[in-house]
Amino acid sequence: MTTPPPVLTLSAIGKRFGAVQALTDVHLNVSPGEVVALVGDNGAGKSTLVKIMSGVYQPDEGEIIFDGTPVTINGPRQAKELGIATVFQDLALADNLDVVANLFLGQEETVGGVLDEVEMEARSWQLLRQLSAKIPSVRIPIASLSGGQRQTVAIARSLVGNPKVVMLDEPTAALGVAQTAEVLNLVERLRENGLGVVIITHNMADVQAVADRIIVLRLGKNAAEMTIEEATTEHLVAAITGASDNVVAQRAAKEKHA
Repeated sequence: MTTPPPVLTLSAIGKRFGAVQALTDVHLNVSPGEVVALVGDNGAGKSTLVKIMSGVYQPDEGEIIFDGTPVTINGPRQAKELGIATVFQDLALADNLDVVANLFLGQEETVGGVLDEVEMEARSWQLLRQLSAKIPSVRIPIASLSGGQRQTVAIARSLVGNPKVVMLDEPTAALGVAQTAEVLNLVERLRENGLGVVIITHNMADVQAVADRIIVLRLGKNAAEMTIEEATTEHLVAAITGASDNVVAQRAAKEKHA
């Protein structure tokens, strides 16, 4: 089966902050229905790259191509209008509001200048069903939801504008085993719905559970790119750290020759 052309391509991206070169000649692409994991140690440049894709920062060098057309993303609103949605780690949910209000906060449906609560509630259930989400009611306050359910609402909110690419920043951070499984199921639903997904994570188990392809950044540069079939734990650790003499690699070598 041939892979469809990328919906989002970053080519030779560079970014400086004063004297600090945060990114140098970075390449990344994601196709429809593909999950790409972006991994790297702290300070590798992952957050900077995500903020460039989401319009928070603009690159100093390089090109961004979306749906085959070179684009300049001058802010988060423009990224969203293009079709790039981002779910940041803090989720930015309003605990005192219910699920419907959070899903449509700042993008409310109105009829004659009055909030169309019926339409928003119907669309809320539609979005949640699209993700096979386990939310008991769309009228429940966010404060009453578990960590996994909160992540579900944040991901559902990213789908309101019908994006083509969804970026998830550390989506399972601080979640338990059951809640992590719940969120990884959501990633599978996004893939099945034909979206390109970029997942930024430190959790190698999550990467190996849902990713199709892995891009490793180290010191602001591309360090490795591999399919999930090629990505052994020792290869990943070596690419992330830049060292082949780490304990993981040593143990794998011993087991191989045992």
